Amino acid sequence: MLKGETPLPQNGHRRNSMAAITGEAEAEAPGVVFVHGSPPFGLPFKDRLLSRFQLIHTSELAESSHVKVMLCMDHTPVTSQTLHKLPSLECIVASSAGVDHIDLPTCRLRGIAVSNGSQAFSEDVADYAVALLMDVLRKISAGDRYLRSGLWPAKGDYPLGWKLGGKRVGIVGLGNIGSEVAKRLVAFGCGIAYNSRKKRPSVSFPYYADVCDLAANSDILVICCALTSETHHIINKDVMTALGKEGVIINVGRGSLINEKELVQFLVEGQIRGAGLDVFENEPIVPRELLELDNVVLSPHNAVVTPEAFEAMQELAIANLEAFFSNKPLLSPI
Repeated sequence: MLKGETPLPQNGHRRNSMAAITGEAEAEAPGVVFVHGSPPFGLPFKDRLLSRFQLIHTSELAESSHVKVMLCMDHTPVTSQTLHKLPSLECIVASSAGVDHIDLPTCRLRGIAVSNGSQAFSEDVADYAVALLMDVLRKISAGDRYLRSGLWPAKGDYPLGWKLGGKRVGIVGLGNIGSEVAKRLVAFGCGIAYNSRKKRPSVSFPYYADVCDLAANSDILVICCALTSETHHIINKDVMTALGKEGVIINVGRGSLINEKELVQFLVEGQIRGAGLDVFENEPIVPRELLELDNVVLSPHNAVVTPEAFEAMQELAIANLEAFFSNKPLLSPI
């Protein structure tokens, strides 16, 4: 068990401390399973959880456990073996935007509901995607390196970049994050089109069911869809060929959404203009060729890392847990 936790009673519940505040009859708080050993965001969050729920660690669970909800605070894999140890599990509350570390087919088969944290991160990730795009087009990081290396007085002004306004932007995955990206780029005067699993009737942007068609009608592709077996390497040489030599790719989703070897080849050979990458296929390993390219902006999977995003994630996680135990709909189901 985690430090500061009490043993789980035989019936799997303990007194809910909120009952003392509200004056209600003694309430029962179901156990919450942590896939990781402890919440990574500090003691205040852990204390808030402990005031509402009984916390136990996955390693403490027996196969007969009746725990109904799991709180997954990091990207530790939730495999079929993990789920087998939790025969009564009904819900997984994930803190991350992506859920590729969770065995979703097994969850669907067993009727286990899954929620994620994309609502909490969407605005910050969208800001970051636009920042990467601006950096690639206007060569901000490359110009900074140029100045710091002393080349400005020696070789003169740095080469021109490109304007963002008026560009045709194709968004792959128009979910919470993709919608926020679109909102920001519309303000820059960009034309927006998108690809998703299905067309969204409430969205006026042009929809392309095929990513190659989207690329052929875009100057820029922003990748922010979930990583699944269907979207693995959704961006490949055919898509990049359709995008063309003037095209730019921004990825704030998952590294494996792009065939990284093919992307490196296209960038090295000048078959696309540039890329802004916050994620990679084999993190933290980054292809050496990318480190040498001034038309590529690299980031260490940092798009969601703000104090405000972490606070919003904590609020969302607690709200999803409380919704589950109150038999209400989850706030961010996938």
